[in-house]
Amino acid sequence: MTDVSDIWIYLSQEPLLWLTATLVCYLAGDTVSRLCKRHPIANPVLIAVALLAAILWATGTPYATYFEGAQFVHFMLGPATVALAIPLYNNLHHLKATALPLIAALVAGSTTALLTAVGIGMAFGLPLDILLSLAPKSTTAPVAIGIANEIGGSATLTAVLVILTGVIGAITVTTLMNALRITDYRARGLAAGVAAHGIGTARAFQVNETAGAFAGVGMGLNALLTALIAPYIMGLLF
Repeated sequence: MTDVSDIWIYLSQEPLLWLTATLVCYLAGDTVSRLCKRHPIANPVLIAVALLAAILWATGTPYATYFEGAQFVHFMLGPATVALAIPLYNNLHHLKATALPLIAALVAGSTTALLTAVGIGMAFGLPLDILLSLAPKSTTAPVAIGIANEIGGSATLTAVLVILTGVIGAITVTTLMNALRITDYRARGLAAGVAAHGIGTARAFQVNETAGAFAGVGMGLNALLTALIAPYIMGLLF
């Protein structure tokens, strides 16, 4: 047992171990999702997060140690976001035809996401640092963390809130859109991207390519708009 413990201590300090663990957990989550025929509840990100959390807890591994190995995945968030330009280009004719309603929906969605999160937090008496961390929770992680740092929130807490927002959005968006009888995939995709950023966009692509393209538009433009308005609105409120 001592030899096994020594081996684990050595391996746990190697960045490659945690990068591999991250990829394996996501592959496991994606496999479960496919076996469940992409049911919204069987979200691969949610499953991967649960598996990784269980591993880190069971092994007593600090998050900082884990992130040293997993930061390559974090780095790839940027290129993955840029890669959304391909489906956007393929659906450019749809975007041009709906430019005005798209912009109106974007402004309404971004502002509502920010104000409702902060407003509910204020109603429950949350402290200021948590309120500031809540404000950018509907934007993609790299942008949300930057906004949180700028306005005085906690980048770590914001990252957690971003993941929770994305997972909840991806799980509920299809059921919600069906309940509201919204059948236009452009509207469904835009809503997913604005409200649930990258995880919602991934879910939209699983359902329909046009929905995915509009989700990508919503995610990107929402990140830009929130970065502009969040410091201003938070300055007015606090």
